[in-house]
Amino acid sequence: MAESPIPASSAQSSAPGGVGEVLRSVLVELSPHWGWFVGLAIMMMVLGLLALAYTVAATVASVLFIGILMVIAGIAQLLQAWRLKEWRGFLLWTISGLAYTVAGAIALYDPMVGAAVLTLFLGAFLIASGALRLWVWWQHRSQKGWPWLAFSGVLTLVAGLLVAMSWPGSSLWVLGLLLGIDLWFQGLSVLMVGLALRRSHGN
Repeated sequence: MAESPIPASSAQSSAPGGVGEVLRSVLVELSPHWGWFVGLAIMMMVLGLLALAYTVAATVASVLFIGILMVIAGIAQLLQAWRLKEWRGFLLWTISGLAYTVAGAIALYDPMVGAAVLTLFLGAFLIASGALRLWVWWQHRSQKGWPWLAFSGVLTLVAGLLVAMSWPGSSLWVLGLLLGIDLWFQGLSVLMVGLALRRSHGN
């Protein structure tokens, strides 16, 4: 039985160049709007600098935002649990929904308490992440290129220890500092995209 030939269109779409063509067409479509990307990038970078200048206010804002998200997520889980009362995971979803809702409400009621708790969790996460990277590096230490993982693990571990050792005082500025850095670098990334779209539009 003869095999049916593969259609030419399918072969072209599965070729590596197909992805490049799609990306190129997307860039062509977005290039007239490069100004929006640059404007968004500038706004994000300015907000990032403001967050770095006013870390306490940025910390409070980030805790309030996280608190709102937690309340919404908790209510959604409770609604889902009570819609499916006969479901096996009803009790687990109910407990999880209550925990999210209560934690979010506490963060909204007293952002400083929420900041302290989130900062403590952040320090613990950084310590665990750094220790895990060092353990992975130790398992592959004889291979080339892995020392960078050890360097990253040491930096992460030290950052986590500094946050934990300065807690709860660090809870006043750590989250705001991270928010400012994240906003600034995201804005820089969007700016690079906007400038690339501008060059593409000029061509």
